[in-house]
Amino acid sequence: MNSPSGDLRGDWRKEWPRLDATALAQRIRAGAIDPVEACQEALARAQNAGKACNAFLDLVPEQALLLAQERRQKLARGQTHGALFGVPIALKANLCWQAARTSCASRALEHWRPPYDATVVARLLDAGAVPIGLTNMDEFAMGSSGENSAFGPTLHPGDQARAPGGSSSGSAAAVAAGIVPLALGSDTGGSVRQPGALCGLAALKPTWGLVSRFGLVAFASSLDVIGPMARSVRDLELALEVIAGADPMDATCLDLPAPRRQGEFPWKGARLGVIGQQRGVASPATEQAVQAALERARAAGAEVIAIDMPEFAHALAPYYVISSAEAASNLARYDGLRYGLCSPATKSTSGVDATRGAAFGPEVRRRMLIGSFALSAGYQDQWYGKALRARANISQAFARSFGEVDFLVSPTSPTTAFALGEMRADPLAMYKADLLTLPASLAGLPAVSIPCGLERFDGHAALPIGLHITGPSGKDQGVLALARAFESLLQDCTGGRPANGQQERT
Repeated sequence: MNSPSGDLRGDWRKEWPRLDATALAQRIRAGAIDPVEACQEALARAQNAGKACNAFLDLVPEQALLLAQERRQKLARGQTHGALFGVPIALKANLCWQAARTSCASRALEHWRPPYDATVVARLLDAGAVPIGLTNMDEFAMGSSGENSAFGPTLHPGDQARAPGGSSSGSAAAVAAGIVPLALGSDTGGSVRQPGALCGLAALKPTWGLVSRFGLVAFASSLDVIGPMARSVRDLELALEVIAGADPMDATCLDLPAPRRQGEFPWKGARLGVIGQQRGVASPATEQAVQAALERARAAGAEVIAIDMPEFAHALAPYYVISSAEAASNLARYDGLRYGLCSPATKSTSGVDATRGAAFGPEVRRRMLIGSFALSAGYQDQWYGKALRARANISQAFARSFGEVDFLVSPTSPTTAFALGEMRADPLAMYKADLLTLPASLAGLPAVSIPCGLERFDGHAALPIGLHITGPSGKDQGVLALARAFESLLQDCTGGRPANGQQERT
């Protein structure tokens, strides 16, 4: 480990909102920050800033402090193993952790405590992390704003009149509000990347199958991916090393080791693609920020190449047919007969109807109806089968594009954070918020969002703009290396790096 420059024993509480997980873990291992005090700081902020934006559904201070005390004892014995040793983190409320209620922000599972830990949670605990609670989200991960939670919307930490994005809204808010430096979310069509962009974070959707889904409550199994959200790209790399890798508990998990961080990205000769069909989707301010980032990449030695991909513009319909069909199948288990909310009615067909009517919010019911119709007799090939063929065409189009370029670059979200309630009455407008992230999800490709600029408004706080990078399947390290290089190029556009972001290395 390289020796960090500067005084590690400074007023770390003032630095806390900018400290990334890598720097915090190093300071804890060096004895400059006590893991119990770090946990107490995160919990205090969760009680204040967290409550203000409704970021958490289930805080577990006793369990978190117990874990932090264990880390303190290990530190005293010189046993500081683990990449995230002593680092407070947050988990999305669709991840199983025995210490908390995995409610998925739904009345259906309001009081359900899982009997086991998700693989990613177990790996984080083994790496020394200290989860402090489970975060708010759109119910069963169905939403793009954080407003579909049964327990109230998550509010944007920078402007509480706006939405932080979804469905991993609480995880994004917990990091952006300076509560924890790292959080896990799940991404089905953009649910890590879109709130990451709206909240000014680095956020990663790994290659589908690279991270075990064992212990993730399913939304759409062929699309769901667990991914980290953080203050720096190097934290994404660190988190991926911890949570990725083969898992015998998940038959769909790739039999591959966790990827390791690459060296510095070579700008010279890099080929960055821009899909022509994405033009006009994003707002002028967003387009301008992304183009400015690409100009800096070109000045650094990269080649920017226009790519024609007509299939890109047709991802919305197949995504919502496929994801809704899989949701209808996955959510059929919530019948009130085995676990979760149970209607006081007799356990019969009418009782199941009553339970499901009370358990699910309007967005979940809407998608279950769409999915059930798409799978119904006489319509399955017309809708679900056609959507699968469209998905295959999109995957093939990406494969062709990666024969011409190394990576694809676009805006992450069409707009910056929008006002709460602005799109709730128009589901289609809300669905279009994921237009730029859906294609990579359908193809199962790795993609990352990083801040690339700010949109400024008179009388209001500036709102972050996200840059989206997509790479070939399995090239997660390359995507992250490019994101790290962009992060360095764009630091003056986004408010700078985390505290000591480049000086402290592990």
